Amino acid sequence: MKVVNNTEFDTRRATRLAAMKRRANGLLVFAALVFVASHIWGESEGTWGFVRAAAEAGMVGGVADWFAVTALFRHPLGIPVPHTAIIPRGKDAIGRGLGEFIERSFLDPDQLVERVRQADPAGRIAHWLSSGDHAEQAAKQAAVVMAGVADALADEDVQAGISEALTDRLEHVDVTPAVGAVVDWAIEGGHHKALVTAALRGLSTTLTESEDMLRERLGSETPWWVPGNVDDIVFQRLNAGVQSFLQDLIDQPDHELRLQIDQRAIALASDMRTSEVIRRRGEQIRDELLSDPKTQDWTAALWTSIKDTISDAATTSDSALRQRFEHAFRNVGERLQSDEHLANRVNTWTVSIARQLTEQSGGEVARLVASTVDRWDAKETAHRLELQVGRDLQFIRINGTLVGALVGVLIHTVELALRSGA
Repeated sequence: MKVVNNTEFDTRRATRLAAMKRRANGLLVFAALVFVASHIWGESEGTWGFVRAAAEAGMVGGVADWFAVTALFRHPLGIPVPHTAIIPRGKDAIGRGLGEFIERSFLDPDQLVERVRQADPAGRIAHWLSSGDHAEQAAKQAAVVMAGVADALADEDVQAGISEALTDRLEHVDVTPAVGAVVDWAIEGGHHKALVTAALRGLSTTLTESEDMLRERLGSETPWWVPGNVDDIVFQRLNAGVQSFLQDLIDQPDHELRLQIDQRAIALASDMRTSEVIRRRGEQIRDELLSDPKTQDWTAALWTSIKDTISDAATTSDSALRQRFEHAFRNVGERLQSDEHLANRVNTWTVSIARQLTEQSGGEVARLVASTVDRWDAKETAHRLELQVGRDLQFIRINGTLVGALVGVLIHTVELALRSGA
């Protein structure tokens, strides 16, 4: 479809308006010429009398309507006759009237709420999100909006806000009772066993990888007169015993030593909840972590990572964030279709928002229209309005000339009838 810009549109309207003005003016000139011809070559009686009466009344009607139409947009012939140039002179009043008309007729809260209620916003949203690739489009737009907001925010302010929020939140957290609760939860659910087993495996691996270093350390600690092969035998037996013991602990979750570890963990968790000394030490560690520059660097890196994720989501169709958005939008569409209670809530919320907006902003819209029209140039406003309705107004001029001519004939007929009756 061809797109027409405003300049081309105005040019076409101006061309059609000029053509219609020529027709109206031509008809008026024709009436004047007929009137002159009837006086020069015709008589006042007979057919010429009707022609003269028609031409005379047509000129009067045409001139009167020309004056009326012209007076809307400018002073006729440039003469500042009172109550002419109505649109340029009353532009501001027209703007206020238009704003009030829109407020009363289009922004009436009751009417708008009823229209919104009949529109069933929840049903339309559900249908739109559930059909085609609309959920994907919505996810894309959501990601783009988030990326735009993230770019608009000052990184320093956001990073400072994140740091302050985390610091404020953690400063009011009792660290040791919280850790104690986590330990209790891990022990009650048996989750700690996997952690202990992993630690034992790690210790066994570390010992194996460090055999040479440990052997040298044993040699440096024994007297000089002990032969080296004796050190090797002692180390091998010690190492084998330790590895065997660690393997027993790994293979036997109910080993006595592991049960003792459980008991010590339970006691530690209890102490964390009740011991004042441990509580103060936990708070001290917490405060040291919060004041550590590395923690500040971590919060700054956290925002950078979030921002990069959002930016990638805006440009990558298969990003995790875009996929989550799309899934969420599809889920919303499905729930609105299947959950009548949720759909009613959405409709009620939409109606409430519509009422609030119209009640709170209706007057603002009227003032916006009035202030916008007030800033328009008076002559330009009249010109644009004439382009919009001027062509139809020229028909008024044409009709005025033709109707005037018919009235002239009628009056002349009545005049002749009265004469003949007298």
